[in-house]
Amino acid sequence: MTSRVIYNGELRTTSIHLQSGTQILSDAPKDNHGKGEAFSPTDLVANSLATCMFSIMGIKARDLEIDLSESTAIVTKIMQSEPRKIARIEIIFEMAIAADEKTKTVLERAALTCPVYLSLHPDIEKIITFHWK
Repeated sequence: MTSRVIYNGELRTTSIHLQSGTQILSDAPKDNHGKGEAFSPTDLVANSLATCMFSIMGIKARDLEIDLSESTAIVTKIMQSEPRKIARIEIIFEMAIAADEKTKTVLERAALTCPVYLSLHPDIEKIITFHWK
């Protein structure tokens, strides 16, 4: 098992990662009957894409003896209404390192092989931008 999810009522859940005990609170968004006081489930999907891409880039960067620490990503999720689902995920990576063109290409291509990216339905538009120092 990976996690245990508890329905707390009022469209809120607590997810517990069984190996570490780390918890994630989720809440339905205000535009879908919730309070919007935590990440929504679809926010977590979009956020998971960015964290997965960073993880895969981090593995490749470690192999190249490059430190990506302090790099950031801004994630924007756009929903469609009928049927209600994620239509587009936009991620802007602000890379905290200067890199040559070859290294940039290697890391950017690695990011696009992350399991979340490959698992998302092809109808979800993914706009990924990298800004290098």
